[in-house]
Amino acid sequence: MKKLRDDFLLAFATAIFFSAFIYLAEYGIVLPFVNSLLGIGALALMLYIPKRAVLIAGFLIGLLWFYWIGYSFEYQGVGYMTPIVTFGFGVVYMLFFAPIALTNKPYIRAILLFGLSFVEPFDWNWMKIELLFVDSYFGIFKYQLAIILAALSVPSLIPEKRYKWLPLLLLVFAIQTHYEQPEKAPLNIKLVQTDILQENKWLPSELYPTMFMIFREIQHAIDEGYDVVVLPESVVPLFMNKAPKIEDKLKELSHKITIIAGTLLLEDNKNYNVTYVFENAKVQVAKKLVLVPFGEYIPLPKFAQKFINDTFFSGASDFVTAKHPTDLNIKGIRFRNAICYEATCDEIYAGDVKYVIAISNNAWFAPSIEPTLQRLLMKFYARKYGVIIYHSANYKGSGIVQ
Repeated sequence: MKKLRDDFLLAFATAIFFSAFIYLAEYGIVLPFVNSLLGIGALALMLYIPKRAVLIAGFLIGLLWFYWIGYSFEYQGVGYMTPIVTFGFGVVYMLFFAPIALTNKPYIRAILLFGLSFVEPFDWNWMKIELLFVDSYFGIFKYQLAIILAALSVPSLIPEKRYKWLPLLLLVFAIQTHYEQPEKAPLNIKLVQTDILQENKWLPSELYPTMFMIFREIQHAIDEGYDVVVLPESVVPLFMNKAPKIEDKLKELSHKITIIAGTLLLEDNKNYNVTYVFENAKVQVAKKLVLVPFGEYIPLPKFAQKFINDTFFSGASDFVTAKHPTDLNIKGIRFRNAICYEATCDEIYAGDVKYVIAISNNAWFAPSIEPTLQRLLMKFYARKYGVIIYHSANYKGSGIVQ
């Protein structure tokens, strides 16, 4: 019993170290020195704690990072699934870290942990081990993760106590002093943050108040002298190409300001999650490239997709994607389009990208740490690829990320 208690305490400490940077950021606390220690401590514990503690830690990390995912099921009419999904993510990440529990040798665990940094269960890529260091003195690149894991694991191979800690000097080579990024876009861009409750978003009675809010925000941006106004994902809660009066009004206003807004598109009986750009009465449409696993598509064999979609998602996970990333020409400057989840995916950053316009609807997961985790992931990609992200969100998360 004492050993079980000790294993649980070690697992709990590991999970806290592994997750604390997210919760600190949630309350606006960004302390690079503290985050550096937390990250190093989390990985060191993963390398040295008992096998059973690894499994418990993986389960707790899954809960601490992703407890909020089940919230969205409430809006699919299957709210009873919320605790099941939450528990399921605990199990998924217990299994994710399980290979580490196959051995007690820290250097083998380090190799396995590095290998896990390439794994994305069910195409869900938000468990980034490098993310621990996004707001720290250490870098977020793979080679730096490899150096950190080597520095922490090699001491176990050195028998002489007085030399045991020398490998920790390798940590110096994982320090990141700065990240290369372009200058901000030479445009005055207003990033609107709305606060539309998800349970109200698609109600017919809410359409008029929503459109009134949208036109009010656009007019405020015009009055304040902005060049561009960006509104969140699906802020216009209808199929834009089936609403010509709204489209014409936005075209008219686009003579005064470039308008970027999320909406839906119905084309050839297929649903698309899209970004509309209105500029000088002309329209650009950018379709989403990367869909959310289990939210917009089912990452399972075809025989299981229809049953799960109809049973648990009311047929909603049936969106279609673009075939390649879309670049938006905004007043002569090129921006890469990103809709919510795909702003945290490598595919969006392929090619020559300097600026990204990202739009999100985070109300699916309110209230939770999801917007904070999303922002940290965007910062990770902004630094990894040397870009600047202009993000407009519903609920939380609007701002410039770099």
